[in-house]
Amino acid sequence: MFLLPSTITILALCGGLSAVKFALDGKLGIALAMIGAAAVLDSLDGRIARLLDATSKIGAELDSLSDAISFGVAPALVLYVTLLDGGSAGWIIALVYAVSIVLRLARFNTLLDDDSAPAYASEFFVGVPAPAGALIALTPLAAYIQWGDGWWSSFYVVAAWTILSAALIVSRVPTLAMKTFAVPKRMAAALLVVVALVAAALVTYPFVLMIVLVFAYLAHIPFAVRSKRWVAARPEVWDVKPAERRAIRRAPTGDRSRSAARLGLRRPR
Repeated sequence: MFLLPSTITILALCGGLSAVKFALDGKLGIALAMIGAAAVLDSLDGRIARLLDATSKIGAELDSLSDAISFGVAPALVLYVTLLDGGSAGWIIALVYAVSIVLRLARFNTLLDDDSAPAYASEFFVGVPAPAGALIALTPLAAYIQWGDGWWSSFYVVAAWTILSAALIVSRVPTLAMKTFAVPKRMAAALLVVVALVAAALVTYPFVLMIVLVFAYLAHIPFAVRSKRWVAARPEVWDVKPAERRAIRRAPTGDRSRSAARLGLRRPR
């Protein structure tokens, strides 16, 4: 059981790197699926390690190295041999993307040791995480697989999109961590319906689903920026759970002080 998280990390590494093999074989759909599978496995290994109390230094280092290959090197090579035309300019674009992933991971590891960060900092990522960045960069490939040649598969569009993805990855733009999301019990049935719809879309239109999810993720970034600014300006809510904090924000202006008072943050005027 102690080796289970590292085993999942190795599987993610093998999946990401296998995407290059399938891209070279012309099986682009499978290549994209391998990157997606690596992203899913990457989201599980850390959680399972914490649940089993099996975290270790070697596991953390292995996770970073796996991410660098699965979401940096592999997507860069897949794009290079497909939509970036395999030329010198395309190789430069691929290098820029791969380097951005490595820089992002190095910064992430550095921030883990920052004890001066405020309590709310763990609720936000600095920049777009590596798995999300890889899926964003590969969105033109998903469109190409689904609809064939078009403006979305032209070299200049793919190059610009890849550079944009790299910029989001190395930026300091805040993005929400998954642990900040909570579903109220009254919404459980609706959530199950959404899960069923996503599962149906995954089976019938997987590449369209990926494109929709990528743009939905990009659409959340302005909200994450606004949310972090709101929290940073109010030290009294730093230790409050995200769900309770959202209740304070959504309350009418006159009711916010009373909502905060109920949580023990301050007295109503």
